[in-house]
Amino acid sequence: MERVGRVLDNLEDMGMSQVLVADPMSIWYLTGYWNLPYERFYALYLARTDDGIKTVMFCNRLFPDAIATGCEIRVFDDTEDPIPLVVETCDESSPLGVDKVLAARWLLPLMDAHAASEFRLGSPAVDLARSIKDASELDLMRAASATNDKAMEWLRSQLREGVTEHEIASGLLAEYRRLGAQEHSFTPIVSFGANAADPHHEPDETQLRRGDLVLFDVGCKRDSYCSDMTRTFFFGAEPSERDREVYETVRRANEAAEAIVRPGVTFAKIDLTARRIIEEAGYGKYFTHRLGHQIGLEDHEPGDVSSAHNEPVRAGQCFSIEPGIYLPGEMGVRIEDLLIVTDDGCEVMNSYPKELAVIE
Repeated sequence: MERVGRVLDNLEDMGMSQVLVADPMSIWYLTGYWNLPYERFYALYLARTDDGIKTVMFCNRLFPDAIATGCEIRVFDDTEDPIPLVVETCDESSPLGVDKVLAARWLLPLMDAHAASEFRLGSPAVDLARSIKDASELDLMRAASATNDKAMEWLRSQLREGVTEHEIASGLLAEYRRLGAQEHSFTPIVSFGANAADPHHEPDETQLRRGDLVLFDVGCKRDSYCSDMTRTFFFGAEPSERDREVYETVRRANEAAEAIVRPGVTFAKIDLTARRIIEEAGYGKYFTHRLGHQIGLEDHEPGDVSSAHNEPVRAGQCFSIEPGIYLPGEMGVRIEDLLIVTDDGCEVMNSYPKELAVIE
């Protein structure tokens, strides 16, 4: 119930006392119960009342038994409308927080039925709770990143003239599983040469040639928690002076941003620290995305590292630092680590080297 309590504390700071959570991952985080509802209604109601904390789960009869959660379970079947059950549960005299995944086909009937005095976005209360990882979560994040470090060594070993991006990407899952992970945390990015100028390039049949740049942006999911790391290599030949300059500029931006992370520093300042280095080197217009994103049970979680996010970072948060320079039709470099905000600084979870490397 500690996590539920934190959500309700956050909700109280937002001027609300009740919330309806429909995101299956957030419900799992709060209750330990996993279910994918597909098109069926599924939600967790949380409220702080005069009698204490109220937790009600709305489940279709087809779902696995949720009694072990300790929540009150309100069951319905495929021929029943679940909305009256929710209306009966809500305090109609108070605002109701709803999360960002609640479909309009459920939200609009709740509004028509006047289930609450007003409806507000309640996701930030859950997102902030998920953002601050506890000790057990941090250990799982470290384990996932350690696995990703080992997988990067395997990826590097696959580089040989004529191999395709798709061949390397398609073999990565087996390596992750050999290392103890269960699945990808996102579709792996393997980019050769000019393909690396597309930050989200999908691996294709491009063959590796001597003199190519190689970019790997990969992550695994281990015991439900995600990793994410990017490294860039040069294959078969020393990089040109310009390419070396691009690489070293990105590396300096990555390390400078990591060096200032501590509680109280804003996400925007961290982004600016990296961006200024790239701009001063003359490549500002080629850094085309935010500096990073938070991560945990999902690879991209709310609360990005960008110029638009002026909140201070907090101890226990995990996010990426991933500056890049992308020269269309030529090449691209990105270097990405995950870090944990500590009480007085940060812990970089990735140990795989960032020094410029030429693979023969």
